[in-house]
Amino acid sequence: MLQATIQKNDRTAKGLIFTVSAVVFIAVVILSRVKLEVDLGFNVHVFATFNAVINSMVSVLLVAGLVAIKRGNQLLHRNIMFSAMALSVLFLLSYIAHHLLSGDTKFGGEGAIRYVYFFILITHIFLAAVILPFILFTAYRGLTGEWPAHRKIAKITWPIWLYVSVTGVVVYLMISPYYGN
Repeated sequence: MLQATIQKNDRTAKGLIFTVSAVVFIAVVILSRVKLEVDLGFNVHVFATFNAVINSMVSVLLVAGLVAIKRGNQLLHRNIMFSAMALSVLFLLSYIAHHLLSGDTKFGGEGAIRYVYFFILITHIFLAAVILPFILFTAYRGLTGEWPAHRKIAKITWPIWLYVSVTGVVVYLMISPYYGN
């Protein structure tokens, strides 16, 4: 077993995790309603493509992290999961930049595909909004060496995080034909 990396302090950790999660949620909500009129000299939807690439990479890392821990390689698992978290931070920054610079894009599909798109989009948005504290608590339990608690919450966190990262790519693939319309 890996040794604890940080000392356990649930009171401080809970406060920090809930504060960071709330600040990120509020920032995303507020900034998603703002559009900056700036000509950067390139198609700002490149950020959306970048986001899809990052989400794809996070999805691969999540599966690789699961495989690593199932094989008993805890150090590799930890490093992979930290990489997934770092890419998720990069995604968040790029996501905010994209929405600040491009505004909303309306989905142009018709018929059944429209319902499929909105189902995927709504579940993606809802789960993306609630996953951050789960990710942070899962990491905290791992960093403090609380393996049973880490495994218990990871069984909830991992599939939701994977769903959010995969559906982020699906939403991009479905909406990208309508960029610029």
